[in-house]
Amino acid sequence: MVYITRKETFNAAHRLFKAEWTDEENLKVFGKCSNPNWHGHNYTLFVTVCGEVNPCNGFLVNLKTLSKIINKTVIEKMDHKNINLEVDFMKGKMASTENLAISIFEQLEEPITAIGANLYCVKLFETENNYVEYFGKAK
Repeated sequence: MVYITRKETFNAAHRLFKAEWTDEENLKVFGKCSNPNWHGHNYTLFVTVCGEVNPCNGFLVNLKTLSKIINKTVIEKMDHKNINLEVDFMKGKMASTENLAISIFEQLEEPITAIGANLYCVKLFETENNYVEYFGKAK
């Protein structure tokens, strides 16, 4: 079994808040991340796939193909967007990095399977100090 990872980046804004709470309650729980005027991050996304090497070309997957899938499925939908308002696969979800990583995994799993690999992990850096890793649901 071989594991290979592709790195992509995007910039996006979001706000952590619960609409049914007051601004004071949101500030108490989410701090500056509940700013009613939003805030942004320069995200770094690592997508790791696994499987067997194709003996004909020596690849697990063509990294250009993997990059195209990630860009079409995730980056184009998120880059320079407001996650809470503009990203279809985040509608109705708290825009935390944890939920974002899970949702990105869910978006990528089927198209990656279609090219003959298994999606192993999504690692999403929100800042240089904070990141989430998601390995999918236990099977």
